[in-house]
Amino acid sequence: MDAISLLFADEFLLVLDKPAGLLAVPGRTEPDCLAARAQKQFPDALTVHRLDMATSGLIAMGRGADAQRALSMAFAERRVHKRYVAVVAGHLQPPDGGVGEVNLPLRCDWPNRPRQMVDPVQGKPSLTRWRVLGHGADATRVELEPVTGRSHQLRVHMASLGHPIVGDELYAPPDVLARSPRLLLHAAELALPHPRDGTVMRFESPAPF
Repeated sequence: MDAISLLFADEFLLVLDKPAGLLAVPGRTEPDCLAARAQKQFPDALTVHRLDMATSGLIAMGRGADAQRALSMAFAERRVHKRYVAVVAGHLQPPDGGVGEVNLPLRCDWPNRPRQMVDPVQGKPSLTRWRVLGHGADATRVELEPVTGRSHQLRVHMASLGHPIVGDELYAPPDVLARSPRLLLHAAELALPHPRDGTVMRFESPAPF
């Protein structure tokens, strides 16, 4: 199955909606991925950022080296806005002011790769903003904004609050993992400067859960 969900395409930019369970880029032993599928239709499409295999949602690709470079610079300079929707275990209380922050440095847990871990000494600065959207039966729907873009950042930061994301096979306890056949994390909004002229482009994808 080589189909892709394409939200936008011009001669500089692609925006795609990745399903959960599909790699964003080739793995060590698995060549099938969103990037490879996109390149069958758009041979000049180049990777700019990634989503975890278990995460669904919006991904941008640059068409050609110049577009890739411009988009990569926008990500590095934090001129790209990303918003995720997740369902976490437990009843997460809204903070005063409505927006909470998790500011915990992260690094790879080398003996247990690909797991990441909080490390106040060797970890890289990592900041996530979160907002409660609603509550269900022993669950909370949240909006997450990764200010930094560390690997597994949202998953580790939510687990560090004591509210792991439902369906997370790396950071949730067995009972929380068993509550969903997939990770309930979705990249729902992406706003970025167009690589040609810097016009801000905004895309949305409703969470499929």
